[in-house]
Amino acid sequence: MSEIVIDPISLEISWNGLKSIADECFISIMRSAFSTNVKERHDHSTAIADAQGRLVLQAEMALPIHLASMRGLTKFILNRFGNDIHPGDVFIANDPHVAGGTHLPDINMAMPVFEGARLIGFVANIIHHADVGGAAVGSMSGGLNEIYKEGLRIPIMRLYSKGVLDQDLLTLLLLNMRLEEERRGDLNAQIAACKLGVARLEDVLREHGGDRISVIFREVIARTEMRMRKAIATLPDGVYAFTDFMDDDGAGTENIKIALRIEKAGDRILFDFEGSDPQVPGNFNMVFNATQSAVCFALKALLDPNVPNNQGIFDAIEIKAPRGSFVNCVAPAAVALRANSCQRVVDCVFGALAEQVPDRVVAATNGANTSAVFAGTDPRTGQLYVYLETLGGGMGARATFDGKDGVQVNITNTSNLPVEAIELEYPLRVEEYSLIEDTGGAGRFRGGLGIRRTIRPIGQVCEFNGVGERFVHRPWGLFGGEDGATGRFYVRSDTGQVTALAAKASCVRLDPDAVAVLETAGAGGYGPPVERRPEAIREDIASGKFSEAYVKQHYSGTA
Repeated sequence: MSEIVIDPISLEISWNGLKSIADECFISIMRSAFSTNVKERHDHSTAIADAQGRLVLQAEMALPIHLASMRGLTKFILNRFGNDIHPGDVFIANDPHVAGGTHLPDINMAMPVFEGARLIGFVANIIHHADVGGAAVGSMSGGLNEIYKEGLRIPIMRLYSKGVLDQDLLTLLLLNMRLEEERRGDLNAQIAACKLGVARLEDVLREHGGDRISVIFREVIARTEMRMRKAIATLPDGVYAFTDFMDDDGAGTENIKIALRIEKAGDRILFDFEGSDPQVPGNFNMVFNATQSAVCFALKALLDPNVPNNQGIFDAIEIKAPRGSFVNCVAPAAVALRANSCQRVVDCVFGALAEQVPDRVVAATNGANTSAVFAGTDPRTGQLYVYLETLGGGMGARATFDGKDGVQVNITNTSNLPVEAIELEYPLRVEEYSLIEDTGGAGRFRGGLGIRRTIRPIGQVCEFNGVGERFVHRPWGLFGGEDGATGRFYVRSDTGQVTALAAKASCVRLDPDAVAVLETAGAGGYGPPVERRPEAIREDIASGKFSEAYVKQHYSGTA
């Protein structure tokens, strides 16, 4: 049989058809999930992989941090089960150390797609579940010092075998997670999305055949690698380095170093993390998959933002990370809060390549995935509730624009949870939701502002767990731009008493006569403040985002 050749126009049409399948699966989860973290914040992803477990594409709205996780899942399925994979199987996993995940709340599912007896590929998805058990409500508290405390560990297992549900396995999973009905609803949303994706791909197979689809998969990956290497070749050859620090791990380790050395020659690039600190007791460690996702995102963002998210990006780069280090930890390292550390890896890549791509790089962002968990008993129902959210902050300034205010940055692109949704679903009142004045770093273009959210429990005491970063190490500016402001947590009573909280605040009792105040970091500025246009400074004051005192201090002689 002659080799199938697909012309560029047909390939683009087919590629967009496949993307529409992943996007439909994403929307299906969003509309059928039970938890606000998914149906409102969209903390989930969907993807398609080929028969070798190579990631072919992610949904348009998927999260960059999930890139390596879904690739890891399908690879582990093939390694674990080999040819013992059948139509109707649904595989489930979450463990970072033995199943290709990056932290336990992200439960992965994958379902194989067949043409007759031939495996063509997989559809896969991830949901960040609001709780997967463990020592702390929400499974995301700071200070947990081993993965056993972070929740239920799921190795690669068959949830469905040839279309038949393993009810015992599902019962076991739900028994070890809080909010059983919410977990069941979110798991069912994932299962439904798997079945939807398989049905849609089977329609495509009936029209085009498995041979043609396999060639399309291969061509998409190969062309992504070729396009990525072409972009890499535009960078000057050389060696570049950058070092940044995490504030602390919530378990006593402070100023955790992430050291990056980049070697670039031709169309090849190496990211070497030798010199980074060893893995730490607290739960900010990264497994290699998490580090891969962060590096791939950062390089793509700098060189070719429109390149597809798939195996081709991994194939175009090389990453070295010492085993047992903070950026490539080993069991039983705790990893629940790895998203914050991934943000710092992105900052390191941006910092190292800033001089080479000054027109594309941004100054340091809020550099965190600031998380807040409020849990207690809902007086309206008598049932446990868990409100989980990750908050945005400032985005770094760019060569030609100010940084955006109050947004998720880099490897996370989840939405904010609307105040109305919070107050409807939980016994909580949001008393303030605002941008924080003066938190963006000054510069020719100023950094974005952080967010303040003030929350009060209604009728009952609740427990607050919060995790913040860039609370000590300020988001740095670029090319003369100034640093952004740090974040903080505190409790303010109705009598006016203010109690500062640690950046990794765990099991804080919050009474109805007090509020928890969450403030995220701003972001760095770009270029010398003296070069900021006077009309932009006047707008800073008129908008209420910057005070006259701040402007006088940082732009003296400019306004």
